[in-house]
Amino acid sequence: MAASKPVEAAVVAAAAPGSGSGVGGGGAAAGPGAGGLPRWQLALAVGAPLLLGAGAMYLWSRQRRRREAGGRGDAGGLKRNSERKTPEGRASPAPGSGHPEDPGAHLEMNSLDRAQAAKNKGNKYFKAGKYEQAIHCYTEAISLCPTEKKVDLSTFYQNRAAAFEQLQKWKEVAQDCTKAVELNPKYVKALFRRAKAHEKLDNKKECLEDVTAVCILEGFQNQQSMLLADKVLKLLGKEKAKEKYKNREPLMPSPQFIKSYFSSFTDDIISQPMLKGEKSDEDKDKEGEVLEVKENSGYLKAKQYMEEENYDKIISECSKEIDAQGKYMAEALLLRATFYLLIGNANAAKPDLDKVINLKEANVKLRANALIKRGSMYMQQQQPLLSTQDFNMAADIDPQNADVYHHRGQLKILLDQVEEAVADFDECIRLRPESALAQAQKCFALYRQAYTGNNSSQIQAAMKGFEEVIKKFPRCAEGYALYAQALTDQQQFGKADEMYDKCIDLEPDNATTYVHKGLLQLQWKQDLDRGLELISKAIEIDSKCDFAYETMGTIEVQRGNMEKAIDMFNKAINLAKSEMEMAHLYSLCDAAHAQTEVAKKYGLKPPTL
Repeated sequence: MAASKPVEAAVVAAAAPGSGSGVGGGGAAAGPGAGGLPRWQLALAVGAPLLLGAGAMYLWSRQRRRREAGGRGDAGGLKRNSERKTPEGRASPAPGSGHPEDPGAHLEMNSLDRAQAAKNKGNKYFKAGKYEQAIHCYTEAISLCPTEKKVDLSTFYQNRAAAFEQLQKWKEVAQDCTKAVELNPKYVKALFRRAKAHEKLDNKKECLEDVTAVCILEGFQNQQSMLLADKVLKLLGKEKAKEKYKNREPLMPSPQFIKSYFSSFTDDIISQPMLKGEKSDEDKDKEGEVLEVKENSGYLKAKQYMEEENYDKIISECSKEIDAQGKYMAEALLLRATFYLLIGNANAAKPDLDKVINLKEANVKLRANALIKRGSMYMQQQQPLLSTQDFNMAADIDPQNADVYHHRGQLKILLDQVEEAVADFDECIRLRPESALAQAQKCFALYRQAYTGNNSSQIQAAMKGFEEVIKKFPRCAEGYALYAQALTDQQQFGKADEMYDKCIDLEPDNATTYVHKGLLQLQWKQDLDRGLELISKAIEIDSKCDFAYETMGTIEVQRGNMEKAIDMFNKAINLAKSEMEMAHLYSLCDAAHAQTEVAKKYGLKPPTL
């Protein structure tokens, strides 16, 4: 199972979730790669959840809120917030805001008093809903106020902005808030009101910078500003990903990812080794040498390249078979579609999958496999209804196909339909009792249900189930990986570390496991150097492991190394296997950019690790 995300993330590589594709949960954190863990539970460095929505800029605040809230959920540590719609009676505190003490300030005080009186009159009009009159009074206050009274003057501009806001004059709101912030740079109300105006004016970058400053000034304690930041980050991410993904160069995943992906299917004809009859007699006697297929078939040639791990040539060979309308056209269509999905080209994959599904004369297992892959693609595209329809159709046409229930079970986990997920895993196990993967994932589904419901007896039962699975299937790396996640949740860090070591022993080239083990070092021992060393090892093993780059970037955000974080996020963006994955990564990158700009403008930085 690949690492997955909170509820927004779906199936990686537009493929069915499994050993190499993954299940997800909502807004984000981890990347594809086999043998990893679900993103919904990925833990960050110091023991807090990795992400709330898209905002990596908010990571550091999670641990503090959990401490302050005594273990309550995120909302428990948030202050109740006002709508911040009313004008102010006085300005936010700022250095040097007191009235002058020297006797010569009497005339100046009079003009300030008259300005305050005009402002107070404006406040009465505002509360009565007479916004035009309120604006007139605030304008008078601005004209009367001595220019050196910066904090008072900033209040008058902010109050006038509040009145303009009620009239939905967003340009004027932004202009007055800008004046207020120039006079009082850490003026939270003005910054937040300007952020909302920028949102209405569709100035997403400016909105993000303002709301980032607000979040830092408020100590990430106001839910209203947090939600706005999360919203604009997601919008920016989707906007950038749509353009980037459309023009991206197709990128073949690492061989380890591809092999792990195919290993999640047991009833998939196209991933099976070549049959004896497909090889020439001469080649059968030459073990270790390159095989030559007996027939002049593009599909069989593609299968040969599969065995050689020469994946870049597979699509072109399949196209030859399809163009020639050869004997293996249905198989070639499915194999080509699968590799289109793996390189992130869902638009090219769908017509091929459609053709296989509609080929009534094709082998039923080919059609069922195409339905699984198209259903997973729909889930990745956030079309759960279409996804469910495809999985149900696959079960109807091939009810004895264990893959259907295995992958539909993971879809049900994505949809938080855990009881149905368990039922599907049970059916998969009934059909294929030796399926270690399905048994490990059933345990995980039961654990997820118990953990979310905070049911201690069910948690213990699920933990016992993990022990039974790894005892019965000691060669199943997935069992150890999922058990390690559960142990981490239960703060049994030492045992979790042992489970990750067993994963690495079984799959030493699995980059994702190194990332999770690195995160565990940060959470368990606060050993930043060891954590980064393990994540760097993951990149060394698989330079295409976007999960490793993303995790490294997230850690660098918390260390305050924004330039390094942005570089890591950009590397992950270039490796993203879906538009949704790319949108999530752009959100993280934009959050880091916004913190950089806020630090330059206002000298504001959140605490670092």
